[in-house]
Amino acid sequence: MKRNPIKKVLILVSILAIPGFLFFYLLPQFAKNRYKSLPIFGKKTVATTFHSVKGKKIPDTIYHLVPDFKLINQHNDTLSWKSYENKIVVLNLFYIGARNQQANKYIKQLSDGYEQKPLVKFVSLSVDPADLSKLREFAADFKAKEGKWNFLAGDTAQTYPLIRQGLLLDVVANDTSGKRNFIFSNKIVLIDNFHRIRGIYDADDAGANAKLEDEIKVLIAEYLRNVKDGR
Repeated sequence: MKRNPIKKVLILVSILAIPGFLFFYLLPQFAKNRYKSLPIFGKKTVATTFHSVKGKKIPDTIYHLVPDFKLINQHNDTLSWKSYENKIVVLNLFYIGARNQQANKYIKQLSDGYEQKPLVKFVSLSVDPADLSKLREFAADFKAKEGKWNFLAGDTAQTYPLIRQGLLLDVVANDTSGKRNFIFSNKIVLIDNFHRIRGIYDADDAGANAKLEDEIKVLIAEYLRNVKDGR
């Protein structure tokens, strides 16, 4: 007795469709754990407040935050964390007199790639207060997009504590050679929308650069998930 060919086709289609349906319905559950959360850098303190997880009281944690600032950009505007409200920030240090501007060249490449993504902003912070008068021309050399990539400078009384205690990087003004020079961490810092440091990367290391690019995407996914969950 011959089987109905139409019946055979329907059975085959059903078998092939099952994995698709499983993927469609189970993906939202797996997606919640798709990305491993990035670490939070800096000192952590256990708070006196609590939150509940499945009925169990868990102490809150106070994380290190990059403090607020008031610095001037290449357009002579004063910027602060208010200027970066609910933004992810990628930050590096520089000074105009340095022979090696490789970190800024890389930031240029990154910022161009995120030109149409308003969630991610880029900041290059000068370690030399004398750079303040040269920022506009320097930013123009890199064709920095207004509102996307800001070059900031200010007095060392503000910038150095921000760099050392806030960004957890090193900076030293060196005048021993008779010509002012600066020694500073050639790092890139990834900062989330709560002003917490989520990654520190060697600017000249290709592997670190690739990791940064991946972790920017992870942080975007985390931000969107938190918005969706109302956090």
